[in-house]
Amino acid sequence: MIREIIKKSMADEILNEQEIARLFRVPLFSEESACIIAAAREKSEQSSGGLAEVHAQVGLNIAPCPRNCKFCAFAAVNKVFKGKSEIAPQEAVCRTLQFEADGANAIFVMATADYPFGKFIEIGREIRRALKSDTVLIANVGDFTYEEAKQLKATGFSGIYHAVRLGEGRDTTISSQKRLDTFRHAKEAGLTLGTCLEPVGNEHSIEELVEKTIITRDAEPCYSGAARRILIPDTHLAQYGMVSEARMAHIIAVVRLALPSTIPGNCTHEPNVIGVAAGANLLWAEVGANPRDTKEETKGARGMSVLDCRKVFEEAEWKILDGPSRFYAKDPARIDSFLPS
Repeated sequence: MIREIIKKSMADEILNEQEIARLFRVPLFSEESACIIAAAREKSEQSSGGLAEVHAQVGLNIAPCPRNCKFCAFAAVNKVFKGKSEIAPQEAVCRTLQFEADGANAIFVMATADYPFGKFIEIGREIRRALKSDTVLIANVGDFTYEEAKQLKATGFSGIYHAVRLGEGRDTTISSQKRLDTFRHAKEAGLTLGTCLEPVGNEHSIEELVEKTIITRDAEPCYSGAARRILIPDTHLAQYGMVSEARMAHIIAVVRLALPSTIPGNCTHEPNVIGVAAGANLLWAEVGANPRDTKEETKGARGMSVLDCRKVFEEAEWKILDGPSRFYAKDPARIDSFLPS
């Protein structure tokens, strides 16, 4: 049965809920799990033309956020950061320029959900003016309206990162519908969506993994994938520990098989060799604030550099794209048209 489901995915036929659940339930280190991982790697390479990407993110601020996502270091309820701090606009510009010089395929600008939207747009404009015209700029902010989506587009952002989180409405104060509305606003404004099955914890059921995987598929993003929840000590969710990288590799592979090949990207975070060996073709470097880090500056802590991420890909025998992201290309379904002849 598992081999038939894999065969169906590789033929680019849509898997149903029961088939995706069967893949998630396969025991780790079994022959069937090895087949799932091998097929996912093959599908990722076919979907992306054999090229992996390293994106990079600058965190603008730290603040005790009232949205209180229990998995986030910024959540006011977690009491990790009690005060507010933010980097100056010029510092944000310098950090994005460094990422551009380091060869990041896309640059993300992240702020907490309650960060003033107008200020985010102002800093976005300064960053956009400083970067090369073909450097891909992505917004990672809280939920927004259609009018705000149009402002992001006009500022020069090519797309967004946004997700309907595991535990949404239970471990957060935000509804799944609110997230989906933001998906729609972005799409209507011409912003390309990147998303992910995250943050995966040991307590999440197969049923919820399937539900959120299908949500990412239905959103028609340029990439999906899977990322585990990073344990934040002395918080409510810490009792569940962290999913192992080995299990995450299996989950990443299942998500890849559940999605059509018209979605070229399959991400994971934080970067790890077993995950990219299993089919993840997108990683992130990070500086500044990081919602998974208890340090104010993630560089040198949890945050990896562009070079670090490239080394992870190299260890898993991936070729790496040079130049602007093809995942956020205008027509990612025709990614093969960008490949050298």
